[in-house]
Amino acid sequence: MSPQPQAAVGAPLSRVDGRLKVTGQALYAAEHDVDGAVHAVMVDAAVGRGRITSIDTRAALAHPGVLRVISHRNAPKLPYRDNSGSNNPPGRRLRVFQDDRVLFHGQPVAVVVATTLEAAQLGASLVEVRYDAEQPSTDLHAAKADKPTTYARGDAEAGLRSAAVRMDLTYHLARNHQNPMEPHATIARWDGDKLTVWDKTQWVVGTQTELSTVFDLPMDSVRVISPFVGGGFGSGLRCWPHTVVAGVAARETGRPVKLVLSRRQQYFGTGFRPSYEYRLRLGSDRRGRLTAMAHEIDAETSSYETFTEGVMLAGQMLYSMRNVSQAYRTVPLDVNTPLWMRGPGFATASFVIESAMDELAHKLGVDPIELRRRNEPAEDESNGQPFSTRRLRECYTTGAREFGWHRRNPRPRSTREGDWLIGMGMAAGVYDPGRMPAQARVRLDADGTAVVEAAASDMGPGTYTSQTQVAADALGLTMRTVTFRLGDSLFPPTPPHGGSMTMASVGSATLDGCNQVRLQAIKLAVEDRESPLYGVAAEDIVVRNGRLHVKRNPARGETYRSLLARNDRSHLEALGSYAGPSSSERHSVYAYNATFAEVAVDATLGMVRVRRMLGVYDAGRIISPKLAESQAIGGIVGGIGTALLEHTVTDHRDGRIVNANLADYLVPVNADVPDVRAIYLDGEDREADPLGVKGLGEVVHVGVAPAIANAVFNATGRRIRELPITAEALL
Repeated sequence: MSPQPQAAVGAPLSRVDGRLKVTGQALYAAEHDVDGAVHAVMVDAAVGRGRITSIDTRAALAHPGVLRVISHRNAPKLPYRDNSGSNNPPGRRLRVFQDDRVLFHGQPVAVVVATTLEAAQLGASLVEVRYDAEQPSTDLHAAKADKPTTYARGDAEAGLRSAAVRMDLTYHLARNHQNPMEPHATIARWDGDKLTVWDKTQWVVGTQTELSTVFDLPMDSVRVISPFVGGGFGSGLRCWPHTVVAGVAARETGRPVKLVLSRRQQYFGTGFRPSYEYRLRLGSDRRGRLTAMAHEIDAETSSYETFTEGVMLAGQMLYSMRNVSQAYRTVPLDVNTPLWMRGPGFATASFVIESAMDELAHKLGVDPIELRRRNEPAEDESNGQPFSTRRLRECYTTGAREFGWHRRNPRPRSTREGDWLIGMGMAAGVYDPGRMPAQARVRLDADGTAVVEAAASDMGPGTYTSQTQVAADALGLTMRTVTFRLGDSLFPPTPPHGGSMTMASVGSATLDGCNQVRLQAIKLAVEDRESPLYGVAAEDIVVRNGRLHVKRNPARGETYRSLLARNDRSHLEALGSYAGPSSSERHSVYAYNATFAEVAVDATLGMVRVRRMLGVYDAGRIISPKLAESQAIGGIVGGIGTALLEHTVTDHRDGRIVNANLADYLVPVNADVPDVRAIYLDGEDREADPLGVKGLGEVVHVGVAPAIANAVFNATGRRIRELPITAEALL
């Protein structure tokens, strides 16, 4: 079959939903106008562990406008069937309002439903809850860990003993919260035994599955709608208790219920990147060739669910060495359950490994890039498979040239501008792009326009736009004549909108469905005696601007509109699908980057300022350069936050998060990000998926924090092994 002309894919097009967003017409979860909706506000536990001994709701119920106060004392018992398909971590789940146990500070213990938001807020403040409080366990370093997950190849201990150079390093990484702009919110409405929710979610199918299990409903009795998501960063990858609470409140009151989390409630009502203690022992020869690494990893999880992420993979395949051992232990604490956050697992591991590689390079007097080149593997040593693509060497070369790496003085604290110490650093990054089964429904109408539907999400990366680009080229239509619809569980199922899997998975399904429809039209034309394309070999026909024509004779052809009208067809339709990677996949598929940073550190005050950053990426085919640029900016800005600002602080006396607001939990602002640049290596990865993409959302974040930390060392001579890097650590 002749390849389709590519007019949309690869073009720097603006977002198709951009006008809706800037004019306020894009509706987010709490903004849907559901007739008769009332408001709900949750009451949160004021202790970190214990039991509820009493709940006094009299004052709340007496307040004008308050309709109901629901708690474990009067809530219906919920079935909570098996939830294996809902993306929740394994465990017994938080069964909201089902008993008197308090498992963490901020746990929902009641909900007030009222006719207005103000009445619900005041009513919630009037609910008096008494507790039999216990001392919570919230300190990662003081709690007992679970049995470890392990990995080994070779003999790491023997490799360390025989190494000419050995290092034993321990790193501490703070808990980070996603803090998306849009707060989590749910509107729930019952129509008989059918439940509809308008929810902020990164996976409508996962939320649908969870609600069907909680309320013991058939899947088709639950509809989840989420057309726009105002940022997620992983926080919407599971169904949280407040969504269940909204469903309970709506059923108990017989009214649609809107429940919006406050900014403070987001810190214990949704997930977070867990804190880590990570010990790394490594050995090398005198030329820097690695002989062994031993990783000992402790990470927090909740007492009622076990959350894990891919923190082990980078240590198994990023560099060549014969001997590796890993022990990854979760530490159950009296906290809510963590969840994946941008670059999950890999961002954490990269800070440790890349900081250690920089320290080894300094110890040996070797350039950090050269050290990494000396340890480049020829294959994935964790499984013996060849890499589909691995262009890290090219990333290093391009990045060093474009960033001016040759101007870096390897001697720490040697470059100064007035009171500012100047330093450069770099780090490698890697991410395992997700690829999962997906479907997309494609319909080409008789007027020559097309509609593509999939239950995907768009939390900001541009799903609407990139999927429209793929569909437009595959169908041979212009962008204006294609509509992509998402965010509804009535549409064909897709995987979670996270883990850099949307473009590869949903995009491949979209491509397949559009190809099917185009081929249907071509078949119709070549078999239609009245068509100018009658008798032409199907493989010689392409479609451009809605017109089918012979590839080498553009004058011979006709439009979709004329073809369908003559054949009395109202539309052509197909269900596109992508099965995900084969179980017998023969290649190791990863996305890579080299990240460069230049910082200035005030020699007197210890303040760190990022002056410029560059990321160079081996990320396969770039569908939309404009969206890719945005992804890189967002990922790098998030990495700046991880490196220098973000730190969730817990009072271990009662489990309270003391900086649960954006005044005390610091995130980067424009003044923190003066010069950010991204370069995507031209190419594609056909081993990865039919589109040749490898995802962008995660790899652009991985490696940013260690690049900054390494630049801080180059500027100051101080090696910081704890995130975030604070002024106090540099004084």
